[in-house]
Amino acid sequence: MPVSHSYLPNARKEMKQCRITLFVKELSVRIRKELIREGSFQITATIILCLSMAFFVVILGIFINDHVRKFIASEEFYLPQLTKFYPLSPWSPYSQFLCNTSLFSSPTSPPLNSSTSNGALRDLIAPKELWHSMSDKELMWRASMVPYLVDYPFDRTTKVAFMFLSRGRLPLASFWEKFFKGHAGLYSIYLHTSPEYHTEMRESSVFYKRRIPSKPVDWGKATMVDAERRLLANALLDFSNERFVLLSETCIPLFNFTTIYNYLINSNHSFVSSFDDPRHIGRGRYNKQMWPTVTLPDWRKGSQWFEVYRNLAVEIVSDVTYYPIFKEHCRPPCYMDEHYLATLVNKLCPEMNSNRSITWVDWSRGGSHPTRFVRKDVTEAFLNQARYGLNCSYNRGLSSICFLFARKFHPSTLEPLLRIAPSLLGFDP
Repeated sequence: MPVSHSYLPNARKEMKQCRITLFVKELSVRIRKELIREGSFQITATIILCLSMAFFVVILGIFINDHVRKFIASEEFYLPQLTKFYPLSPWSPYSQFLCNTSLFSSPTSPPLNSSTSNGALRDLIAPKELWHSMSDKELMWRASMVPYLVDYPFDRTTKVAFMFLSRGRLPLASFWEKFFKGHAGLYSIYLHTSPEYHTEMRESSVFYKRRIPSKPVDWGKATMVDAERRLLANALLDFSNERFVLLSETCIPLFNFTTIYNYLINSNHSFVSSFDDPRHIGRGRYNKQMWPTVTLPDWRKGSQWFEVYRNLAVEIVSDVTYYPIFKEHCRPPCYMDEHYLATLVNKLCPEMNSNRSITWVDWSRGGSHPTRFVRKDVTEAFLNQARYGLNCSYNRGLSSICFLFARKFHPSTLEPLLRIAPSLLGFDP
């Protein structure tokens, strides 16, 4: 059948239109695929960018927080811990600094003229309440903090801390009341009693609310030294305390407050009995397992009743080198309260110690305990013998006053002491 000439151009035209339509469809599909692919890429890139920025913000926050805390600790408070990173040793630069510096901030050094009206500063200078919930470890850490700045940001009056280590009540409290009368602001009082003792002194007493958190104490054991360190640490929380004297409930003062205060505040040395005793009750108690931290030539014996200046008190509560050695290896017949402090002072700064006690006792009757005095023993002649019985060295000079306190006095001695005190010791009647 013959094909019409008019039909061919029309067929070609339709085929061309079909091809164009197919091409447009294929192009449209490709464009949509590209758009979908590009959109997925942008979404993925956006998610990655957001995650990266979030991570950067977290790292930046940690960095800023860490540096702010370091800044506050180092620039504002100036209260470094002595022993967490720097255990004490006889060669410790910081130990040498504390021992070789002036023993204490001189009471005549001009204080910074600023107010202590800020409550936080007041609490830091001297806690309002002695009772607290700190553990011994926390207490020692807190007490070992020492400010770098020499000048105090408050008007500081140096005080003497009287630390009483007692089983319970103070039978001679009335005598001590007369001793402290009229001298508020120049002393602080701390009582360490048996935990089961809860009786509080009358509100008008200088001993009212002066008890510290205490633990049981056993004679001749490490718990005795623990109690002494606990008293020191609590007393160190008051930045005005400059001298620290350990007393018992059987102790009495041999002079009036002014004499004792001036004697201690003006002294260039601490008063820790420390001597080399070659006998079996001295060197014979040394345990070879203490070597090499404590050697036999280091070993010293002394009286439990001590008096120390502030820098040495900080050293004692900060000690993490010698204390564990003594606690582990000094056990009966080695008595830690007779050897630990005497040896520690000899190791750290012997040149700053007088090597004598200022608490008089009578060992003339022999035995493991000194004489206990009762009512009939208390006379003016007896007390003067304790007050002026010998001469001793004081600030490189000779002094007739060697003992400021005496023990052991029975409760029955209170009446004669109160009768004699006004004329002999200059107390108010």
